[in-house]
Amino acid sequence: MTPQEFFKKDVFATAAGIEIVEAEAGRAVARMAVGPAHLNAGGRTQGGALFTLADLAIAVAANMHGTLAFSTTSNISFLRGSGPGETLTAEARELYLHPRMANYQCDVRNERGELVAQMTAQLYRKDTPVPLQ
Repeated sequence: MTPQEFFKKDVFATAAGIEIVEAEAGRAVARMAVGPAHLNAGGRTQGGALFTLADLAIAVAANMHGTLAFSTTSNISFLRGSGPGETLTAEARELYLHPRMANYQCDVRNERGELVAQMTAQLYRKDTPVPLQ
């Protein structure tokens, strides 16, 4: 099963229009075109949409090791506004890997390469296999 097929089960991220661009153990890239459904009352990208984009990229990077991993703590900083018509790219990378715990960082950038948000997360790694290979 491909990462794209497996993560289609993430109904929320799929409904948000997030696509997986790259996937390998410890690193992943995901993309989202910002549309009307992603906006807050001020007409900018809603924080939850940014969180979901970064969270999915981290999930893909972590689960590509072949065992199920779940976030125990996530922290996001919103650094720059974005809005309709922009395409945002989230790149997650592994900072630390242990048999039970792992740490990741994800940078969300706009089309100009400007940093829009940054997430860090700690994940718990289970023994449950993930059918991605």
